Parts: sequence; structure tokens; C-alpha cells
Amino acid sequence: MTTEPHADMTPDTPPEPTGPGQASASKRRKIQAPEVAAYWAERRRYLDRIRRVPEIRQRYWRAIGIYLLRRVLWSFGFFPVFIAFWVPFVLSSFNPVVMASDLIPLLENFVNANPEVQANTISTLAIAWGSVGFFFLVFDFVLTPFKSPYQYEADVYMRAWEQLNHDQLPDKV
Repeated sequence: MTTEPHADMTPDTPPEPTGPGQASASKRRKIQAPEVAAYWAERRRYLDRIRRVPEIRQRYWRAIGIYLLRRVLWSFGFFPVFIAFWVPFVLSSFNPVVMASDLIPLLENFVNANPEVQANTISTLAIAWGSVGFFFLVFDFVLTPFKSPYQYEADVYMRAWEQLNHDQLPDKV
């Protein structure tokens, strides 16, 4: 992380106050690099400390496992099944009788086909299932990033640290 101030806030030249009550407001808006550095240094120290705690490490690995399991189940379980039933349902104008009457001849043709055609159909369905699942898996990882228990613990600790050091920190760290 960098401790450089925002583009509109310069640490060397404070803005000139235009009125009597604006002197303290301009002082509060100015972010001091040492104060920001102290915040991030304390956060790094705390993260280094809690990485050694076995309970939080166990929670971290459990959270990763649950996160990956949820993403895989949603991507390869729910979405391909939903699309496989939804698309024919839409094509049959939301009429299950029309959908069944359209699918029964296809299923009869599959059962009566030779094993080579059946194997080809099954492999095509497996490729379609995998490609739909992989497509949703990639976007699921992008849209729902992993939330580390370490970061959560550090956020809670830093909120408490900010309250204890409230008078020493700028308004927006």
C-alpha cells in the first residue's frame, strides 16, 4: 500500500483558510503520511500476529473450503441444470405438455440409437455441462470474491484501534 495523499490533498502546502471556522476543517482534511503509515503498519503487525493463531488458521482453511464448494456447486450443479430445464420450458411456451411431447420422441430416438450415437450424445451433453459450469465458475469467482477471516479480524481490530487513537488520526484513513 502506498501512503501518498490523494491528488487533491498536498502534504507540503496546506490550503489557506478563508474564514475563522475553516481553519480546523482544512486541517482535518489534510492526510498526514505518517498517520496513514501508522494505521497500515499496525494493521500489518496485527495480521502477522493473528496468522500464528491456530484457531483463526483453521477458520481460514474451513472458509476457503466452504467458499470453493459453494462456487463449484452453484456453477456445476445449479446453473447447468437450471438452463437445461429452463430453455426447453421457454421454447415450449411455458407449457409442460408441449415440452413433454417434444422431448419424448428425442428420448425414444436416443434409446433406439446404436451405442456409438448414444456415446456421442452423452459426451456432447457432458461437454455442454462442463462448459456452462466453467463459464459460470469464472464469473462466480469474479462476482463473489473470497472474504478472508484474517481480513475480517483485522477490520474489527482496526476499528477499535481507530477509536482508541481517534484524536491522532485524520478523518478518512
